[in-house]
Amino acid sequence: MKQVLAAALSLLLLLNLTACGDTSAQVEETQTQQTEQFVFTRENFPQLNGSTAMVPLGQAIASVLLGETREEVADLINFSRTTQSYRELMYGQADLLISGAPPEGIYAEKEEQGFEWEISTFAVDGLVFIVNQDNPVDNLTTEQIQKIYSGEITNWSEVGGDDVEIVPFQRNEEAGSQTAMKNLVMGDIPLMEAPTEYVSGAMGDLVEVVASYNDSAAAIGYTVYYYAHDMKMADGLKIIAVDGVQPNAETIRSHEYPFINDSYVVIPAGLADDAPAKVLYDWLMSEEGQKLVAHEGYVSTMDVGDVP
Repeated sequence: MKQVLAAALSLLLLLNLTACGDTSAQVEETQTQQTEQFVFTRENFPQLNGSTAMVPLGQAIASVLLGETREEVADLINFSRTTQSYRELMYGQADLLISGAPPEGIYAEKEEQGFEWEISTFAVDGLVFIVNQDNPVDNLTTEQIQKIYSGEITNWSEVGGDDVEIVPFQRNEEAGSQTAMKNLVMGDIPLMEAPTEYVSGAMGDLVEVVASYNDSAAAIGYTVYYYAHDMKMADGLKIIAVDGVQPNAETIRSHEYPFINDSYVVIPAGLADDAPAKVLYDWLMSEEGQKLVAHEGYVSTMDVGDVP
């Protein structure tokens, strides 16, 4: 595997410069010292795409490997959400994805197009359930969640809460978290058909509406752990335990938490080893790439120790 400015990444992580500041001088100096390593430029940088929750990581990758600030690389990170990102990879409009699992329909499209991909799990996430912080319910069982989202349980008093109607929000069909909800939680149990106003198109919209719906603690929704916790999107909310297990980095990495949702890096199959997308793919699966994953608040698959 080609090395990709490993010393530059270590320096940036140490100084915590991936979030802000001018990194170009440091990276340029490292480039001159390590001329045999692969050097990413704006001209050869792969077109990235993926899930909404991966946008911050995409920005960090571009920032570190191009030696620019997050603001400067913002024009390179235009993610089209999980389902559409897989389509764009298949049709040559994206070079590399960092994304949740592909929805079932994507496999059929992939087969129809005769498209092959190379895919690896580079991070682990959990599908978590969020309620208003004033809701007294702190834990739900898997069965209770299934009954809430199939329409069998309709009042919080049925699960140890107040006598308030449950308002269960869902994501739209194209969302990765909706795919995770069906695959990880519901299985063969059909989700009830949600009223239009209970379906959120954007992850942030769902989080906000659960926190503030009707100025009450009636709502429940689901999102990925990274988005709810590490992006600090849970103000006014709380993440509840499932089957007595509170989701956190440790319980997610160990798979103690029940609803584990892998995150994937995906490229077209058969790329040459020196193709930029293949180099970036291999780097993201390396120790240096995994350090960046952990540094950005995601749960890396590789144990890279404590990352500031």
